[in-house]
Amino acid sequence: MSEKLQKVLARAGLGSRREIESMIQAGRVSINGAVAKLGDRLEDLTAHVRVDGHSVQIAASSEQVCRVLAYNKPEGELCTRSDPEGRRTVFDRLPRLNGARWVAVGRLDANTSGMLLFTTDGELANRLMHPSRQVQREYMVRVFGEVNEQMVKNLVRGVQLEDGEARFEDVLYAGGEGSNHTFYVVITEGRNREVRRLWETQGVTVSRLKRVRYGDIYLNKELPRGGWMELGLEEVNYLREMVDLRAEKETFLETETKKRKSRNQKIRRAVRRHEERVESGETRKPRSTRRSGQPGKPAQGKPAQGKRVGGGRPGKPAGKSSGQSSSRQKQTNNRKPR
Repeated sequence: MSEKLQKVLARAGLGSRREIESMIQAGRVSINGAVAKLGDRLEDLTAHVRVDGHSVQIAASSEQVCRVLAYNKPEGELCTRSDPEGRRTVFDRLPRLNGARWVAVGRLDANTSGMLLFTTDGELANRLMHPSRQVQREYMVRVFGEVNEQMVKNLVRGVQLEDGEARFEDVLYAGGEGSNHTFYVVITEGRNREVRRLWETQGVTVSRLKRVRYGDIYLNKELPRGGWMELGLEEVNYLREMVDLRAEKETFLETETKKRKSRNQKIRRAVRRHEERVESGETRKPRSTRRSGQPGKPAQGKPAQGKRVGGGRPGKPAGKSSGQSSSRQKQTNNRKPR
């Protein structure tokens, strides 16, 4: 069954469909040596596909295991793959992949912290980010300035921004002192600086912003800043079913666990066989050390270890027998001096 080229490359984690369409239009993608065009389909998954001259591993949707990470982004990190000024990015701390890459599900401002999802399935990321899905994002926000009930009602009812009307789905007051107040707010879009701009329409400034929830997935309080954790099968399938994608049967964690168990079983079997040989007295014959000559024979010109040479006892230089030596010594002792 043929599939659109951008869909296959998105599944391989090379970006969203829109990003890949831009790559194709720029002539950066080729199929079997020919430059790809928008609308091309892959009839054969064994086709040789390259992006920017680099070969891409293509797999059927049933063969690829979807991976999703939850990352606790610290303030100051950029949501970009590389920065010309050398500043730290959210991709710097993620685990390395072979034949795929991480795709960020949305973005967070440099001064915004909290949960950011990454996946190897570009199609999943693209659908989660689409405004039509109305996926809830919850933020903990601290604002500086006086906030009254009418201002909160305005934000829930909706206000006009530069790029259209926007509003909070929910606003919950969490306390505060003086001019600093903390709220939990929910939005269903991912516009640029949307939460900050909404509060600015009411004359207050956001001094701290942290995402704590995406859909029904909450930021783990035990996850340190700059740390990541891989989501389990239930959470992965929750995200996939929310955007009408086929559920996964296993996750990368389960696959790696099976591989680790298989390796441990092989090690245990090898240790058990070794112990059985030791108990039965079976030992391996030592290899014969030789420098030259035929196998099993000592080299010429050098005596074999432990072998007598010249009839003498081991440890004494070769010579005549010990009996001849003692008789000659007696004759010497019996001679009288002249």
